Amino acid sequence: MSSALTTYRTTIPAEWVDYNGHLRDAFYLLIFSYGTDALMEVIGLDEAGRAQTGHTLYTLECHLNYLAEVKLGAEVEVRTQLLGADAKRLHIHHSLHYPGQAEALAASEQMLMNIDSEAGRSAPFAEAVAERVRGVVSEHDGLPQPVHVGRVMALPRR
Repeated sequence: MSSALTTYRTTIPAEWVDYNGHLRDAFYLLIFSYGTDALMEVIGLDEAGRAQTGHTLYTLECHLNYLAEVKLGAEVEVRTQLLGADAKRLHIHHSLHYPGQAEALAASEQMLMNIDSEAGRSAPFAEAVAERVRGVVSEHDGLPQPVHVGRVMALPRR
């Protein structure tokens, strides 16, 4: 695979725009959340997969970088890269782009946890899901690591 998955496309509606005429910060995360939903479909945790396994994904941590203005009526797409996985977790990167453009408008690094919904606890992925996860990780293994992965937010100490 030579590129990340395109997981979501939308046009920015008026109700998502703030007093500056820009996409509100909260809606960047909403857009990326829809990208996560699409990734869940890819790995077999769509509605049918959740019903069959009793599993779902929860977000454990999210880092969001706002890189460029996005305005009312803009068409955007989410590209999702699966950076790594273990028995229960996914390390992912979403980036927001104008379709056909390489430059990212925003980036979000996230850690997701597989949850057994009935138990309310983390659980290993069901084997069919784990197999799909391994496949996507393998396909994405050759992609370059996004520049906004692994960043730490802090002020310099005196």
